[in-house]
Amino acid sequence: METIAPLWLWLTFGGIVLASLFIDFVVLKKQGAHEIGVKEALNWSLVWIALSFLFNGLFWWAVKDTTGSSEIANTKSLEFLTGYLIEKSLAVDNIFVFLLIFTYFAVPTQFQKRVLMIGIIGAIVLRTIMILVGGWLLAHFHWVLYVFGAFLILTGLKMWWAAGKEPDLEDNPALKLLRRLLPVSKNYDGENFWTVENGKKIATPLFMVICLIALTDVIFAVDSIPAIFAITSDPFIVLTSNVFAILGLRAMYFLLAAVADKFHLLNYGLAVILVFIGTKMCLVDFYKIPVLVSLGVVAGILVVTMLLSVRSAKAPAKI
Repeated sequence: METIAPLWLWLTFGGIVLASLFIDFVVLKKQGAHEIGVKEALNWSLVWIALSFLFNGLFWWAVKDTTGSSEIANTKSLEFLTGYLIEKSLAVDNIFVFLLIFTYFAVPTQFQKRVLMIGIIGAIVLRTIMILVGGWLLAHFHWVLYVFGAFLILTGLKMWWAAGKEPDLEDNPALKLLRRLLPVSKNYDGENFWTVENGKKIATPLFMVICLIALTDVIFAVDSIPAIFAITSDPFIVLTSNVFAILGLRAMYFLLAAVADKFHLLNYGLAVILVFIGTKMCLVDFYKIPVLVSLGVVAGILVVTMLLSVRSAKAPAKI
């Protein structure tokens, strides 16, 4: 797997991620269990977005310095930005599922942030492994690209069909399996995943939640990672755009959870994006859609979907 990024940029990226997680954990520990408001979520979301753009600027400079070409640097920087936007938009679907899980288990808001933080770390580890495996497959078996593309198209069509329908978590096979394997307390014990009842150590509902969050991320990673490979095959761009999109997931969850009802058509837009990316991947050997066009299409679909959601929202009934 070839990459245009120099070794020092890989090390810098690793340092940024570790520092970001450390700061997030320190802030999390100092704050303790508390409810995150819209203002705090918005501020943290802006911090993560700004950090991503600053890193993209550093990436542009590194590529220009390595290749001596502003044109190559512009292209690679656009690939990062497009990949970041795609992963960020697909993460919205994760958030709606997280909201469903938290609502189903009646997780107190002040406990949700710890679950999301652990989920983010798990997602980074999992996606790093999947990206490396996916990159190796594409480097050795080019036809896998068409499999990824077809899978994204089918996933997009399935998402369109399921949009607007309320999923039934009670019939989730993973949840049924967990309930058979583990005795679970009916009550929460703070932020603990385990508690003691009648002298026996048993799981709390929060442990069930973290298991379902982890399973959800595995499912969505299968969709989102092939999507970024449609934009670039450079493992550095694939990995960094994914990780930076994930880093802001916790803040974005609390932000979108407060306004989820206002963007009820967003899943339709995500479905169209997946079909577009899958088509782009299947056409790669016949016609390569420019990165700038891909960026414009993805951004345009998101903007249009959000505007239509706001305009079509039902006005409150007059008494």
